[in-house]
Amino acid sequence: MKRPEVLLVMSGETYRTQFGPVERARLGELATLGEPVQVESLDEPAARERLPAVEVLLTSWGAHALTPEVLAAAPRLRAVIHCAGTVRSIMTEAAWARELLVTNAVDANAVPVAEFTFAAVIMAGKRAPFLAARARAARAGWSSGEFGELSNRDRTIGIVGFSRIGRRVVERLAGLETREVLVFDPFADRDEVKAAGARLTGLDELLAASSITSLHAPALPSTRHMIGARELALMPDGATLINTARGMIVDTAALEAECETGRLHAILDVTEPEPLNADSVLYDLPNVMITPHIAGSLGSETRRMTAAALDELERYASGEDPIAPVTRESMGTSA
Repeated sequence: MKRPEVLLVMSGETYRTQFGPVERARLGELATLGEPVQVESLDEPAARERLPAVEVLLTSWGAHALTPEVLAAAPRLRAVIHCAGTVRSIMTEAAWARELLVTNAVDANAVPVAEFTFAAVIMAGKRAPFLAARARAARAGWSSGEFGELSNRDRTIGIVGFSRIGRRVVERLAGLETREVLVFDPFADRDEVKAAGARLTGLDELLAASSITSLHAPALPSTRHMIGARELALMPDGATLINTARGMIVDTAALEAECETGRLHAILDVTEPEPLNADSVLYDLPNVMITPHIAGSLGSETRRMTAAALDELERYASGEDPIAPVTRESMGTSA
């Protein structure tokens, strides 16, 4: 097994979080490392000194785009192994034209998002975030009846996007006594959805039938505001919308209007804009819970992504095919 020349490109904070002693030791066994091992920008003089010999870039949050100038300075570059999710901000037309091997750790990052979403479904079924908001405001007796039935049994749950995350959420929902799990995804295979324990259907049917709808679609031009005023109006009274995907999937103004009436509930880990404008009514509504984009990998969870990236580096060094390759074509339907 060869030991390719590797340079890490990410913010200093990301490097310290994602590469502890175990990860650094494994990296040292797999790669040839120069000084510095990690840089924040490929425009730094130290990075430019290393680039001519670099064969693999290990990137993560904070890495900048691979511009033609950077690529020209790295004639031996053969692979970009991303220790995080999407590579959209890194890969340029020039980089794709170079026909580099590109991988990401989206699959590893899907784990905590699916966990968070499953917890959100449970909390939504019991109306826990909304009752907590009422308790904080009332500081005395209050009625739980205003939020409808408090139960996770016999509910229909909708999953928009049978992605890595959406699929994992469907699998976790098998532990609940749901009435039905519905999936909308124009690219999903009906048999695969059925095997996971759900039924593939249209978006309108899903929204109208589901007491809880969770969004897991990628951020694409075609998914911008796919949940707007018309779609929100299809949701039954008292339904909850969960968004742990991307804020741009939901029309914020339309969601504000629906939630302000009290008809719908929302659990939002992502918003558009992010953070929301300070005057957004969503901040003040008891039927809305907002968290600051925490569903994805944080803290020690990020080292799951590092392990996945180092697995890819080991396969590259051994001449094996990658586990999670990313192509220009695949970027058209995924994160």
